[in-house]
Amino acid sequence: MHLDTPKKTVNKSSKEVFDFLNDVKNFETLMPQNISKFEVINDQRFLFALKGMPEIVLQKKHQTPNSQVILGAASDKLPFTLTADIVEISDSESEVVLSFEGEFNAMMAMMIKSPITNFMNTLSQNLSEI
Repeated sequence: MHLDTPKKTVNKSSKEVFDFLNDVKNFETLMPQNISKFEVINDQRFLFALKGMPEIVLQKKHQTPNSQVILGAASDKLPFTLTADIVEISDSESEVVLSFEGEFNAMMAMMIKSPITNFMNTLSQNLSEI
């Protein structure tokens, strides 16, 4: 399953956006209001839970300075990645697209598509306001 958010303009340079996303504790400010738990495990991992959903541990998997940050599920039970692609427009403006990539059976994909889409859109919207 692959999902992309629409491009969002962020009034920050690509370096500032990259640095923000590369610090896992900053993801707390991007989370939706229905978050029930957020905990930084270490500088590479954080745990979060939305009301009515299981806890998910995300960890940094890969980064390309000023252009991409990839987070992935720490568990193999729900294998997926969350990628932020950052494109600099000017010294003080960037565009960001968030992508979700996961391998799920058809039933699971049908059940999680809407909540994941809403979650991604919230992250994207909140990112545009940093």
